[in-house]
Amino acid sequence: MTLSRALVISQANAPMIKAEIPRRSVGVKDVRLAIAYSGICHSDVHQARSEWGNDIFPMVPGHEIVGHVIEVGSEVTKFKAGDTVGVGVFVDSCRECDACKANLESYCERGPVGSYNGYGYDGEVQYGGYSQEIVTDEHFVLKISDGVNLAETAPLLCAGITVYSPLRHWNAGPGKKVAILGMGGLGHLAVKFAVAMGAEVTVLGHSLAKKNDAVAFGAIDYRPTADPQTFKDLAKKFDFILNTTSADIPVDGLLSMIKLDGSLVFVGLPVESQTFNVFSVTGQRRSISGSQVGGQVEVQEMLDFAAAHGIGASIELLDATEPSNIDAAWNRVVDADVRYRFVIDAKTI
Repeated sequence: MTLSRALVISQANAPMIKAEIPRRSVGVKDVRLAIAYSGICHSDVHQARSEWGNDIFPMVPGHEIVGHVIEVGSEVTKFKAGDTVGVGVFVDSCRECDACKANLESYCERGPVGSYNGYGYDGEVQYGGYSQEIVTDEHFVLKISDGVNLAETAPLLCAGITVYSPLRHWNAGPGKKVAILGMGGLGHLAVKFAVAMGAEVTVLGHSLAKKNDAVAFGAIDYRPTADPQTFKDLAKKFDFILNTTSADIPVDGLLSMIKLDGSLVFVGLPVESQTFNVFSVTGQRRSISGSQVGGQVEVQEMLDFAAAHGIGASIELLDATEPSNIDAAWNRVVDADVRYRFVIDAKTI
């Protein structure tokens, strides 16, 4: 076991402090990395503030991790010291169920092991990326391409794959009309990926405040959902709508914009249950579905695609010398006051 400096939350809603946390010794299949950057995900805030339940304290959040390999186990074949790598939302799965065998570890039937706020199969508490080091099984370590901006790459390990996976699954590409609902931390990356895939992209936002950004990212249109005319103008227009928001949404209105056999897919996580009129789906054989982060093969595919197309998150980089800087950033996340992701410089922890 070794000790690593980290930003620690001792109990729900407590301010962050710097402390040392244990990291396991490097096993034969493990990779130890020095963390360079750790993205902030809204789920970090939810869990540390005990808004979702099942929280484990003390907690070290963070599952958007980029860094450099400093040690590998004797049986590691994919990585060597000095490699630039990433670690995402999960750090283990059973690797025996149908989902795992299909390279869909995030849907593991036993339940995948989260990078933090969870227990490993050995019963040990998992601590995340708001830290200077982490030790992870090589299966859950990703290669980062040379030449990319590492800070802008970190959010791809959660936000990026969260939107890339459904865009790929529902075949966003040339000839497809795609709408992205919401253009925050998830939505801005969804626009970038969908445009790079060749789809015709429209952004649906509550207001027009982010229209210029959407156009700069490649969207051809931006419409306000607060205007009833939007739903009339865009009736039966889209093959696919990706909901990236965590707010309550007008499900029936959105369904009215979808073509025959199109889909409304949720990756945002509204707190309240969402309802719809069944006739909104039956008339045009529409589907309502959901998605979460992809398996390791798809995460690697996403990282390689992003590198090839110059895609990274639009970020604000945070100095963690004073933990209160991160607490303040969390409050801004809750207030949707960031364009578009915060990333912690882990070297300052």
